[in-house]
Amino acid sequence: MRLWRENPYHRFMSRRKKTFPCGHKGYGQTCHRCDQNNRAREEKKQQKQQWESTFAEDPIDLRDLPAHVVLKARVIIAGLQSNKDYREFGGKRLRHNRWIISIPVTRNYRMICHDCGSLLVPHAVLSHEDYNVGKPGG
Repeated sequence: MRLWRENPYHRFMSRRKKTFPCGHKGYGQTCHRCDQNNRAREEKKQQKQQWESTFAEDPIDLRDLPAHVVLKARVIIAGLQSNKDYREFGGKRLRHNRWIISIPVTRNYRMICHDCGSLLVPHAVLSHEDYNVGKPGG
């Protein structure tokens, strides 16, 4: 009995695909399609964990906001902590309470800050709808 490797014509013989436990068919020891999907899933999970870990450093809760809003809010917070004027970010004092300052983060989001004398303390980032409902006369 001749082994497959001993056959001088083994290059020309057809190989059979095997069916893996996942149901895919192919050659080799493992299903490469499932391995690739698992690796992509793990990378995505790691990226999400890294993103979630950045929220621990924020002075206000930004978890429920879209990513572009979070990044812009962090830029504004860093600017306020380095004693930049709120007007550089387009901020305005509210008419009904001059101690509250509203800074536009994007077209649809506003950051509410409280004026504590020499520094501004960020209080929340609200959607434009929530912001309009919360202020008097809005």
